[in-house]
Amino acid sequence: MFWKFDLHATSHIDTLLERDDVRLTDIMDEEDVLQECKAQNHKLVDFLLRPQCMEDLVTFITQEPSADVEEDIKYKYPNISCELLTSDVSQINDRLVEDENLLMKLYSFLENEPPLNPLLASFFSKVLSILVGRKPEQIVEFLRKREDFVDLMIKHIGTSAIMDLLLRMLTCIEPQVLRQDVLNWLNQENIIQRLVGMVQPSQDEDRHSNASQSLCEIIRLSRDQMFQVQGCPQPDPLLATLEKQTTVEKLLSHIFDKEKNESAIVSVIQILLTLFETRRPAFEGHMECSPSMSHPSFSVNHSILEAVRPRLKDFHQLLLDPPKNDMMRTTWGVLDPPVGNTRLHVVRLVVSLLQTNTPCISKELIHLNTLGVILDMYFRYIWNNFLHIQVEICTAVILVMPPFTTDVQLDTEQENARESILVRDLFQKCHFIQRIVEAWNTNEKEQAEGGRRRGYMGHLTRIANSIIHNCDKGPNGLQIQQLISELKVEDREKWEAFISGQLADTNKRNTVDLVKVAMFEARCREKIQQFEDAGSDDEDIWDEKDVTFAPEAQRRPRSAGSTDSEDSTDSEEEDSKKDTFEASNPSTEDIMEVETDTAWSSYCAPNSNSETGWADFSNFSPTSPNDPLMCNSPVAMETNIEKLDPLGVIGPLYSEESHGWLSPGISSSSSVTSKSCARSKMADETTCNVQRSITDTVVNGSIKETFSLTVDAKTETAVFKRVLKSYRSEKCKYTLEFPNGTQEEMSSIDDAKLDQSAMSSDPAVNGPA
Repeated sequence: MFWKFDLHATSHIDTLLERDDVRLTDIMDEEDVLQECKAQNHKLVDFLLRPQCMEDLVTFITQEPSADVEEDIKYKYPNISCELLTSDVSQINDRLVEDENLLMKLYSFLENEPPLNPLLASFFSKVLSILVGRKPEQIVEFLRKREDFVDLMIKHIGTSAIMDLLLRMLTCIEPQVLRQDVLNWLNQENIIQRLVGMVQPSQDEDRHSNASQSLCEIIRLSRDQMFQVQGCPQPDPLLATLEKQTTVEKLLSHIFDKEKNESAIVSVIQILLTLFETRRPAFEGHMECSPSMSHPSFSVNHSILEAVRPRLKDFHQLLLDPPKNDMMRTTWGVLDPPVGNTRLHVVRLVVSLLQTNTPCISKELIHLNTLGVILDMYFRYIWNNFLHIQVEICTAVILVMPPFTTDVQLDTEQENARESILVRDLFQKCHFIQRIVEAWNTNEKEQAEGGRRRGYMGHLTRIANSIIHNCDKGPNGLQIQQLISELKVEDREKWEAFISGQLADTNKRNTVDLVKVAMFEARCREKIQQFEDAGSDDEDIWDEKDVTFAPEAQRRPRSAGSTDSEDSTDSEEEDSKKDTFEASNPSTEDIMEVETDTAWSSYCAPNSNSETGWADFSNFSPTSPNDPLMCNSPVAMETNIEKLDPLGVIGPLYSEESHGWLSPGISSSSSVTSKSCARSKMADETTCNVQRSITDTVVNGSIKETFSLTVDAKTETAVFKRVLKSYRSEKCKYTLEFPNGTQEEMSSIDDAKLDQSAMSSDPAVNGPA
């Protein structure tokens, strides 16, 4: 055996260490020096712990290499030194913190003038971060003795590695008592005020960005800690300082009382957006704020809103007159001026302010006509999807936000009489309905003339569906219905024609596309699952198999209800080439043996590729209830919009057949299942558990086969069923289910239901016509 031979190669480092004249660089030139150090080779560790070696290692990472060193090896030794010092060897860590001269040499790197060498700064930050995590008490004590430590950190905040070191000190210090002590110390040193002072036009962009990011991380880390450590004896002093009204006012004065600077403006808005972050569920179209969310991390500090409210007019002015941006040439035209980062962030800020549902904020935005300006930008910049998604969320927030109240308690009549001033402003002052219809018609006209489809049309579809959905089921539904009824007759007729025609057709196409995607993904998951489950010696699961029918004379008797594996033939080769009909006697029903791949291929046979067996949906299109093909190929497409529509704004579809609104995502051609769903205008309180499914029936000789594909959008699973029956008795023998590659038997109740569904239309010979 191989272990009979001594194949272990002795490290050359041990040989070098036996020499009296060995130098540190000689050891660092060895390729396995890091592995040997991490393995705690005692000879190597003892050598590195020598005073001169430790001093040289620290010198390598704190002093610029000589200018005459070749560029390709200039930072070789600094890099290796950093790796050796951060190899997490306890003896090296102990030596660093015990020798104050070494710590002072390390600390001296901060005393260099900015800008720091970014690579050396990363080495320095990594070494000190390791010591903060491993020896927090000693390092904190050492740093607190340095009176200029906070000054130097702020001085070099433009270097990302220094910012990382600061955040490391806020997160990696344990225990909690020591961490609280560090927070109090940094707060006494006015670190928040100093970081705020970095975000102003007189500083460069790197300082803006890093100072802003540091403050944002301090907010998030402090809130996470406050949320996780319940009953914390002391509040986070840094967060408390940041949330003070005076602190926020100081931030805002830097960008509004001085020259316009886009970098500073964006950095301040990012801090404000972080202050507005709460732990309520992420907005997905249906905002649900539980009354029990009384924890501070679930609400926005009122002092922040008080500081922002007087500056809303300044933010509004930024939308009208942003910092000057150069003309931008794009593939479709010239943008002069472009949207710009400033205006995009102001829109994001408006969305966050709206979500606070603060009366004074909402009234001021309405007074300034901020929503109107934002909509103007939406329809002007037709290719900026960053802007479009923010405007979509903005309108969705307004539609689903319950009206705020000023009274502590309201009776039922008063509560019903409440209305949202934002919704009224959106529909009346901003002409929301009219602009949607006008933009849609303009786009269709341009496309008819050979132009491109506008970039915001997908978002406009979701916005229109959001209006319909909230009109029926939203908290402002009655108000939205009233506002639509108050439109001019011409505008109201255009809206009704739009939702029953163009929008309904678009929703049908989108629903069919989703079905196609779901079917394709289900097939791919099935194949992948088979591939994962199959062994290396199994047959190639990617090979498509054809359905082969055996002659009547070759059928073998078998007992009804037996499985595929029972009474198998002796010839495996013969079984692999064909499937057979089997019957216990001429008077009993026939049962067909099928395979997963075969079942799918058979279903797709009318529109499939004969070579690959994959379904071809190129000719698949939605049909009307009156289409003669519907009787042979009933389509029942239903969906749960919670997964397919994260913003919850697909909305209901208008059915000409039922003259009413269907559940979101249900095509009006759903002849089987859509009729079971209550029309939303007649019975909004009725809830239908719907799924998207496709059913087809094929007759071959005396055997009827019913294929059903059900796609559950909520669980993201697809179930393929194949029901085999005797054409004579119509009695279902068994059903194969393939949810993501597995097989299960259906219950008799499910069989009956599927049988009834399959018999609701006349069968077509050899598949649909």
